[in-house]
Amino acid sequence: MKLKLDCIPCLIKQALRAARLAGASEEMQARIVKEAMEVLLDEPWNVTPPELAHVVYKLVRKITKVNDPFKEVKRRSNERALRLYPKARELVSSSKEPLLTAVKLSIAGNIIDFGALEDVSEDIEARVLEIIDRDLTLNDYLTLKRKVMSSSSLLFFADNSGEIVFDKLLIEIMEETRGKPFDRITIVVKGGPIINDATPDDVEYVSLTRLENLEVRTVSNGDPGSGPERSSPEVMGWIRSHDVVIAKGQGNYECLSEVEGIFFLLLAKCPVIAKDLGVSVGSLVLKYNVRRR
Repeated sequence: MKLKLDCIPCLIKQALRAARLAGASEEMQARIVKEAMEVLLDEPWNVTPPELAHVVYKLVRKITKVNDPFKEVKRRSNERALRLYPKARELVSSSKEPLLTAVKLSIAGNIIDFGALEDVSEDIEARVLEIIDRDLTLNDYLTLKRKVMSSSSLLFFADNSGEIVFDKLLIEIMEETRGKPFDRITIVVKGGPIINDATPDDVEYVSLTRLENLEVRTVSNGDPGSGPERSSPEVMGWIRSHDVVIAKGQGNYECLSEVEGIFFLLLAKCPVIAKDLGVSVGSLVLKYNVRRR
């Protein structure tokens, strides 16, 4: 999905929010906003929103000299989600269709998004439980279930810290539904800090690494050496080499929306993305991009 004009003021607001979390003075915040506007004027706009976000957040890190403004936010998100995990596990296990409930919980966890939302409630539990009572607006669940049952490998593009606790539960329930582990699971996170996106440290912190046959790979946060861009031939190769491919959240949708063979799981929080998907803001989305033969 290419950048829309509404994405530009959103990126400026994100830069200001990150600057404040980094403890920047009013003077430094003004400098960041001005330089972000200059950068956005100079950069091409025929790219995906995350590609421009990489440039803006790199600027914030450079000026504030704070490598991860959202570090404390991410830690708290992980801890709250981990506290909720036993209740979420019980909720899934007692449901008539555990895999569907786990899918909806994973999507509900997508509310923990400091890029799309200015206010992410401290009460994650209440918000998540409210969201899973909704129906899926775009519903390719049966296709996902068939693929899960018949496949041996899973590629999972994670989104945010905290949220990955519910992604962990989803993968566990996938394997329980199958009656056996996947032969290969590849979790993809950012290779460096950007917003509250999950990194390898978060994967370790929430014990995702305890899953059998798991490998962690990284994609770029805009810094050299952090991993390939999601649009790169390397990442396209990852997608082709796995049977089931899941991409969580809006950022992964923005980068991969035109790629075949991906299941997109997200909560539509942004009017631009909601319009692109043909749904209302607040919709729960499980959309499959059919792989053409």
